[in-house]
Amino acid sequence: MSLPTKRSATATSSSATSSSATSAAANIYSLAPMKKAKSQALSACSPLDSPSSNKNDPRHDDHRAAANLSRKKATLPQPTKKLVIKLLKAKPTLPTNFEEDTWAKLQSAIKAIFLKQPDSCDLEKLYQAVNDLCLHKMGGNLYQRIERECEAHISAALQSLVGQSPDLVVFLSLVERCWQDLCDQMLMIRGIALYLDRTYVKQTPNVRSLWDMGLQLFRKHLSLSPEVEHKTVTGLLRMIERERLGEAVDRTLLNHLLKMFTALGIYAESFERAFLECTSEFYAAEGMKYMQQSDVPDYLKHVEIRLHEEQERCLLYLDASTRKPLIATAERQLLERHISAILDKGFMMLMDGHRIEDLKRMYSLFSRVNALESLRQALSSYIRRSGQATVMDEEKDKDMVFSLLQFKASLDTIWEESFSKNEAFSNTIKDAFEHLINMRQNRPAELIAKFLDEKLRAGNKGTSEEELEGTLDKVLVLFRFIQGKDVFEAFYKKDLAKRLLLGKSASIDAEKSMISKLKTECGSQFTNKLEGMFKDIELSKEINESFKQSSQARTKLPSGIELSVHVLTTGYWPTYPPMDVRLPHELNVYQDIFKEFYLSKYSGRRLMWQNSLGHCVLKAEFPKGKKELAVSLFQTVVLMLFNDAQKLSFQDIKDATGIEDKELKRTLQSLACGKVRVLQKMPKGRDVEDDDSFAFNEGFTAPLYRIKVNAIQMKETVEENTSTTERVFQDRQYQVDAAIVRIMKTRKVLSHTLLITELFQQLKFPIKPADLKKRIESLIDREYLERDKSNPQIYNYLA
Repeated sequence: MSLPTKRSATATSSSATSSSATSAAANIYSLAPMKKAKSQALSACSPLDSPSSNKNDPRHDDHRAAANLSRKKATLPQPTKKLVIKLLKAKPTLPTNFEEDTWAKLQSAIKAIFLKQPDSCDLEKLYQAVNDLCLHKMGGNLYQRIERECEAHISAALQSLVGQSPDLVVFLSLVERCWQDLCDQMLMIRGIALYLDRTYVKQTPNVRSLWDMGLQLFRKHLSLSPEVEHKTVTGLLRMIERERLGEAVDRTLLNHLLKMFTALGIYAESFERAFLECTSEFYAAEGMKYMQQSDVPDYLKHVEIRLHEEQERCLLYLDASTRKPLIATAERQLLERHISAILDKGFMMLMDGHRIEDLKRMYSLFSRVNALESLRQALSSYIRRSGQATVMDEEKDKDMVFSLLQFKASLDTIWEESFSKNEAFSNTIKDAFEHLINMRQNRPAELIAKFLDEKLRAGNKGTSEEELEGTLDKVLVLFRFIQGKDVFEAFYKKDLAKRLLLGKSASIDAEKSMISKLKTECGSQFTNKLEGMFKDIELSKEINESFKQSSQARTKLPSGIELSVHVLTTGYWPTYPPMDVRLPHELNVYQDIFKEFYLSKYSGRRLMWQNSLGHCVLKAEFPKGKKELAVSLFQTVVLMLFNDAQKLSFQDIKDATGIEDKELKRTLQSLACGKVRVLQKMPKGRDVEDDDSFAFNEGFTAPLYRIKVNAIQMKETVEENTSTTERVFQDRQYQVDAAIVRIMKTRKVLSHTLLITELFQQLKFPIKPADLKKRIESLIDREYLERDKSNPQIYNYLA
């Protein structure tokens, strides 16, 4: 190697970038020039050349001259010298047989590890020996020698298991011990040869680490010993089956052996496939057996327990990858195969028994196997089948609404607590209820209106306002399902009229609340007439106050009588058939005076007296005490006859009152044959005949001072029911006619099929196609429509 010249040495000594090796060479061979350069450097930075020194000093000029002379001498060319460095020592050589001797130490230690014997050489020396071999590029040979030693031992260890104990648990313990020993031994060998793993293995592609090499050898020789592998898998499957049958097994042993399969990379192929097949067979047999022997609640509990056990099994010793296929296999065999059988055998029983927890379990399990659609269909069938007996049985009409409310409340509870408020199930309940409640056209609507009448009528004193409001809300739910809401409206209006006119309403606030609910549900048009009825009642109060203060009332009214009149608007109230009656003179006078007052105040109006709706309070004197009798107007007229007679025949009463036979018999029956017998009938009996006689009951007694006898007015007669229904059907005909004309006016020409389809969409009540056809024929006869000449199935609108 050539060294720098003196010039370069001088330059290097004044530079800050020269390497240490070069500087050392310059110091040895160019000592004199280096000193000179140093003195030059010192002179260059002398204080005499400092800008702060005195330039007028004569020494300053001398120094400058000396410095210039020095710089000229330093730039003179210097002769170069070539220096050569010679190695004083020879290259070190390895001892003879170094690799073999070192391997002999390592081999002895590895064999001692495999034989579980102590070794004389300590671990530090063994680790150093591996380092030495790797540093001298002998890592490849060392790796192969270690691999051969490991393979020989692993092969022998696995071969020793062939033909071992027929007891599978004992055999599994031997396999587990063999595996555990190998793991411990490979960890110790890897600890000694750690440097080999970190250098040779990392630097050489496609070479496994010592640990992976040990696993690969174990896997290789296990596959070469099929008896050992098969016996191990069989033992594992038997242990798991025993555990499923309730026996206690060594779960730690299972855990270790299955981790061995996972570590060797043969878990899925060697164990999991066979395990899932055995699981499928086990649960297929168990499912069939339990379905035959157990009822549905117990079977569902068993399935839930089994699925929990399999989940726990995955956590304790099975590989995590097995959880999904294992649970799916158990669900398929225990649930999917038996969905229909479970529903057929137990669903109705659970629903009838209101078994919330069991139904919740069924819903949860069915959701796991995507069988909720089957459960939903079963629910729909159950509602229709169970409710049909309630709706279609005419003998149960009295309790129909109450039963439906209980049924709906039960279903709502099950939906909330068992079916997790699933929206699809909610819609199923609604659809099934709508179908159920409309199986009998019109009748459920009528009964719901009557149920509300019963709840809103005075007499439900034990019911709080909150409870009454809650009942109204529940009934409103049933009302939503009704298709023929016009039937409900007709009967509700009829009953409301009686409650208002006879003073039988439990709460005006409750009445108005119900109308508000109906208005929200159906719109203002639906409740327009009902609201008008309340307006008439309020207005009547004002009219009565004005009448009492009028001059007619003060001067002309007979004494001893107080009369209150309800003035009703014809369009708002139900239509009542006129009933003639000969009123007492005092009442006739009172009516005439009120009529005179009213017509003087409201000209152009006409008053029609509805005697059938009148009610009175009579003061009666019985030998056993005075009483006040709350009675109807007809009852009043009959009773006042007995002021002048002790005994009257049926014909006498009829002639005196002018009441028609049927109504008179009802009236007399209520007075002489009911709970409150103000009159006595001769002969005794429940029915009134034409030849019966009646007398004032002098022995009448009752604990209360005021006695209600006029319940007869609240009861609905057959004629009243029939006329209400007929009015609804008549109104429907008008609606159908109007809908037909409206559709044909828009479309001009339409086929019979399309017209019927559009009518079904527009009409809000159920109607038969045959009835629609009759209305179409009626409009053709009235020349609103005509048949097409070329096709009688097509109608033309006549403008």
